[in-house]
Amino acid sequence: MIQENFIRLFEDSFRNNWNLPGFSNYGEELTLTYGDIAKRVARLHILFEQCKLQPNDKVALIGRNNANWAVTYIATVTYGAVVVPILQDFNPNDVHHITNHSESKLFFTSDNIWENLEEEKLTTVKAVFSLTNFNCITLLNKEPKPELAENTVYEQLVLKYLQPDYINSLFHARYPHGFHKDHVRYIDKSNDEVVSINYTSGTTGFSKGVMTSGNALAGNITFGFRTKLVGPGYRIVSFLPLAHAYGCAFDFLTPVCAGSHIHFIGKTPSPKILLAAFAEIKPSVIFCVPLIIEKIYKKQIQPLLAKPSMRWVLSIPLLDQTILTQIRKKLVDAFGGEFSEIVVGGAPMNAEVEEFFHKIKFPFTIGYGMTECAPLISYSNTKSFVPKSAGKILDIMEVKILDKDPNTGVGEICVRGENVMLGYYKNPDATDSMIDTDGWLHTGDLGTVDSDNNIFIRGRNKTMILGASGQNIYPEEIEARLNNMPYVMESLVIENNGRLIALVCPDYEAVDAEHLDQRGLEDVMEENRKMLNSVVAAYETVAKIQLYPHEFEKTPKKSIKRYLYSASFQDAKSKEGDKIGEQSIKSGKKDKNKR
Repeated sequence: MIQENFIRLFEDSFRNNWNLPGFSNYGEELTLTYGDIAKRVARLHILFEQCKLQPNDKVALIGRNNANWAVTYIATVTYGAVVVPILQDFNPNDVHHITNHSESKLFFTSDNIWENLEEEKLTTVKAVFSLTNFNCITLLNKEPKPELAENTVYEQLVLKYLQPDYINSLFHARYPHGFHKDHVRYIDKSNDEVVSINYTSGTTGFSKGVMTSGNALAGNITFGFRTKLVGPGYRIVSFLPLAHAYGCAFDFLTPVCAGSHIHFIGKTPSPKILLAAFAEIKPSVIFCVPLIIEKIYKKQIQPLLAKPSMRWVLSIPLLDQTILTQIRKKLVDAFGGEFSEIVVGGAPMNAEVEEFFHKIKFPFTIGYGMTECAPLISYSNTKSFVPKSAGKILDIMEVKILDKDPNTGVGEICVRGENVMLGYYKNPDATDSMIDTDGWLHTGDLGTVDSDNNIFIRGRNKTMILGASGQNIYPEEIEARLNNMPYVMESLVIENNGRLIALVCPDYEAVDAEHLDQRGLEDVMEENRKMLNSVVAAYETVAKIQLYPHEFEKTPKKSIKRYLYSASFQDAKSKEGDKIGEQSIKSGKKDKNKR
């Protein structure tokens, strides 16, 4: 059990950092000190009392990254209730299902999301609140209600007793001499109890509710303290989805408990928006997913390196180091220039990009985790990071490799320790299939571990393809190579009738710039296929590249939903033959304009 209590971590931070800036909404004139945050939490606690919310009742929370989302999360867990963060990318049916499955009593939502939901489908919710200003949108009393005239007691309850003005009056009555740091005292709740239920956004098409204990979150937070990832006054740009375990733990919870200043990015975090935010805020540390860095590399660095003059310069000793140093400086400046390191997680990083960043000594590292571990499993700082690894197993966790291949040593990565979940909510069968009787969590990831407990990931157990002669084929490794080739935006390798087929969504901006027609694009893709096959093992060669007209559907953490693109799907599409290729450029251009 982690020594520090999860709830007490918030108390200590609010008291110790009372006057420090805590939350800002980027692009808005709003900054809350830690004292301001504590006051908003206290108001929500009064609101919860008015709603007759009980300890361990569930509170659903969905919306864009902003200060009110974060305040609602903190208020829920420090009240003793269980927060159910829902990714805003989930469709309405998923939101209805998650809210009902979790038996959430209260529902906090962004206004634009509420517009697309059907309140009659929220069968367990008693009241809905807006994250704009915490006003009560509606009461959902499921018992038969009499027909009520306007201004009846029921209407008054909606319009008055759960609205911000009335809650403020109760707040001032309770604290007539003002709310001070000494008033910050939250519920006593053991670390071994559930504090949140996170519904996974996995690529298998089945979402399960991960029961996360205070101990698991405290394990992540205190590890961040020990490694000095964050500290008081650190500047954090929070752009990862807060409802996702990675963003929640390191763009939000750990910085809050450390007294950092969090700047929430509420818009879609495109590279353009993020680079502008980095330049303005100058973050102290950056928590990122590979997609952001890979896009910057592909759009800004790769074309530069491809120039004949640059290739010539880089072939000259000493001179190459001068150029690489300049590239490094430009990259560091692009991310604000004052960060200690960029921590990459959430998905595998492209091997070519990683190799180049190591070559120029760019300060980044790669961690590994999953929702079931809240999320962190392994991490090493930039000085001790081993290239191609996913960091070193945490000092509060253990790792072993199950069913090792006698030739490669690759097997399933299993972990246990403080960060492991309590199980899946109302799903004991799924829990038993994930955690064995000795407490080992079977990650479903394949890899190896060296003598220093550095983890090396090869791929997912569920996505591994068995070759004709029994070889293990990891499609992610093939895709990583293909994604760096001309006019490839993203790819997906699948098995079809014993052959490997690569579905490719072209980079339509590059296609437009070069005025390529369908035939020209197909010729380039055939050259890509030949180049790819020259650098992969014989059993990994791709028989065909099939142009695909749209970006692949993804989870909120930007992993492709591979289950949607099965061999049967490819069979159906291949019957259309060149029709897909013909539509690719046209459809892709339409999609690009929408984006």
